[in-house]
Amino acid sequence: MGFAMSLFNTTEWLVLSLWFVAVIAPMAYAARTRTSLAMGITVSVLLGAVVQVLWAMLYNWGLVEYWVWSDFVLVPARTSEPAFMHTLATAGFLHSQGDMMHVLGNVVILALVGVPLEQRLGGKRFAAVYVIGLLGGSLGWVVFNATSFTPALGASGAAFGLLGAYLAGWPKDEIPFPLLLIRPWPVVFIALLYFGLELARALATMDSGVSSGIAHMAHIGGFIAAYALLPLVAKGGPVELGVVDGGPSQGDAHAAKRRRLKATMANLSDIEDPWTARGLDVPKHLREPLKNLVQASDEPETRAAWMEHLADAGRCPLCDAPLGLVERNSGPHLQCSTTPEHFEWPPR
Repeated sequence: MGFAMSLFNTTEWLVLSLWFVAVIAPMAYAARTRTSLAMGITVSVLLGAVVQVLWAMLYNWGLVEYWVWSDFVLVPARTSEPAFMHTLATAGFLHSQGDMMHVLGNVVILALVGVPLEQRLGGKRFAAVYVIGLLGGSLGWVVFNATSFTPALGASGAAFGLLGAYLAGWPKDEIPFPLLLIRPWPVVFIALLYFGLELARALATMDSGVSSGIAHMAHIGGFIAAYALLPLVAKGGPVELGVVDGGPSQGDAHAAKRRRLKATMANLSDIEDPWTARGLDVPKHLREPLKNLVQASDEPETRAAWMEHLADAGRCPLCDAPLGLVERNSGPHLQCSTTPEHFEWPPR
């Protein structure tokens, strides 16, 4: 099966290029500036839809002929071809330009569910969950429509994946969401309501044999995939699964991360200092700060402050290189700046 892109004129190539920029740029900006990836994805989906509306305007004016996304929508019958495997992902950033309400519905879930879920998971784990929901939705649709040549597109599989992941991780969280009213609703209520309605619609479509024009099995596939894999993705993350702390916020997530860090920090009073452990005398100018570090190191911030002082004043006892401060999952550590094997304290 050939690519439609080989037939494009200059204007069609420009529209397709603009779509790529609109989709990639917000996510790249979020990753580079370490701001909310959920909001970056939300903007990507929205701007991608705007470019599709632009194509429709150009089509009405006779400036474009081909629908430039033919090579990027999900057609189940061609997904077995390696050249079209990318459509399992790219279809999630496309929508029907005649159904902007569907786009807005997905944007609401991506923003209002995605942002607090990202606060629970952290950026990298959130990205993994989003990809799982996106691919789970696409594969779910392909499994039930393997021989179909009807294109499928939309971010709903990924959006339902966010609902499934949140339900698996923190079902008692309350997040602002517009159901009957825009107010905080329990995640378990929002997620099960959406999933239940989607399951009922899918069964009704199967019973009637008449397509509703909506990829219900993609929604269900995204939800189930993310729900099933969330415990693996979230393992070792900043917030414990199932924690009940009043709902997600930057402050709550930071507090939970801090509690987890304190629980994993070594008790310095039970560990011999690195000089004594090597049969050396602690340098005179380091004795007092080392004593203060051991006595007042229960809090991560205090420990980091005293270790920073030791790093500035101390040298590696083996190679005389400057010491450095590194942050690990088990708290701050001192180590040799040139050869970490020479000096690390507390030891891992």
